[in-house]
Amino acid sequence: PQSFPRTKPSSALRLRPPPAAMDDPQFLVGTPRSELLANMEREGRDPATLDVGINLVLYFVYDYLPHPPVSPGSAPTLSLAGASWVSDGVDRISRLPDVLLRDIISRLPAKDAARTAALSSRWRPLWRSAPLALVDSHLLPDGGAAGQFTIGAPSPRAVTDAVSRVLAAHPGPFRCVHLTRSTMEEHRGEMARWLDILVAKGVQELVFVNRPWPLDLRLPATLFSCASLTRLYLGVWRIPDTAAVPRGARFPNLKELGLCMTVMEDRDLAFMLERSPVLESLIIMGSQTGVRLRLVSQSVRCVQLGYTYLEDIEVVDAPRLERLFQSDNFRQSELTDPSIKNCSSKIKIGCAPNLRVLGYILPGEQELGISNTVIVGWGQGEHCA
Repeated sequence: PQSFPRTKPSSALRLRPPPAAMDDPQFLVGTPRSELLANMEREGRDPATLDVGINLVLYFVYDYLPHPPVSPGSAPTLSLAGASWVSDGVDRISRLPDVLLRDIISRLPAKDAARTAALSSRWRPLWRSAPLALVDSHLLPDGGAAGQFTIGAPSPRAVTDAVSRVLAAHPGPFRCVHLTRSTMEEHRGEMARWLDILVAKGVQELVFVNRPWPLDLRLPATLFSCASLTRLYLGVWRIPDTAAVPRGARFPNLKELGLCMTVMEDRDLAFMLERSPVLESLIIMGSQTGVRLRLVSQSVRCVQLGYTYLEDIEVVDAPRLERLFQSDNFRQSELTDPSIKNCSSKIKIGCAPNLRVLGYILPGEQELGISNTVIVGWGQGEHCA
């Protein structure tokens, strides 16, 4: 997983509601953008601050996403004309076994991988039989070099259409798919079809981010039937109501789970942990709603929590847990009742015999309980064994 903590964001990125909403912690969740803007105008507040705040939050989310395994800047230019410098003019690359050529193709961005079919009849069928790496930002004209486009800008229809064509044309499996550039509210039909295809054809690594608005768009429950996943990062979604998810749904191969700026209930987080029997890394960054983490897992080795509305952390039974990081979290009660001060949150460690690193503990703000012993406050920045 990504190292933690990463570059510490400025105070503007602390995932507090923007200035127009400081008096209501639920101001953003479940409210249409048009209604928010209208309310701000009536109250004499600058509507532009809303998009500025959300753009900062979105940049924060992107900063914690894993980097794709392919990048357009590193992709070589493939051309048979390049063989002309060889003294005998023989194209030796095309003589390599299919398994090696498919490995080469799987390391290319999707556009370049598809173009290999035009090299020769030898290459034509290989793209469809190679595990696909699809990163939607690579489909932009500049390959995503300009960085993130701002909230309020139209979602690039050409990118959404290209994603649909690639997913439909390739038979799978999908080595990795990063979908971060579409405003999913505008493309609900495509979004549902994308997930159906990814489940049917098998995706191993999925990074799926909703570009707001709304901030709490519900993630289709189809995702819970994707048994092929080994790595999953979700950003700016409302987690499906797990009470309605089929009991047989599970992630039997999932090893890394990242939840960034999500809306979820305690039972939803518990459900995902319970249905991920080989999960090793859990990352929660910037949840939109309060979270009580009750960790029961026979496989989890590392937990990272940051900038999250967090009440309590309870490690009930985690025999393989080695590292527990939590930084710049704050209690939901601080938002619902700002008058509450000096109210300690609790970190309770039950069964975690392999825990080696624990941080950060804030003096006077957090209580650490190990079995029947309560230790109040370690200095921030210290690693506690």
